[in-house]
Amino acid sequence: MGRNIIKRNIKVDGVEFDLEIYLRLETSGYSNRQDLCYEIFPKDYNAALYAFSNKDKLNKLIEDKYIYEKRKV
Repeated sequence: MGRNIIKRNIKVDGVEFDLEIYLRLETSGYSNRQDLCYEIFPKDYNAALYAFSNKDKLNKLIEDKYIYEKRKV
């Protein structure tokens, strides 16, 4: 199972998180779109508060920077 998980330490606005990307798990929501699964783990209490307050911003940043690669045209 270790090869199917990518672990990264990330820092957003001075707050540290552990990011785990699961390569073999996919989810499909109401839109029937499949995405990779990932979880973020705050390093401390302040990071947990930051994640709770900035959930959408944090998800967008992770998806743009760590999940999906930009294509070069």
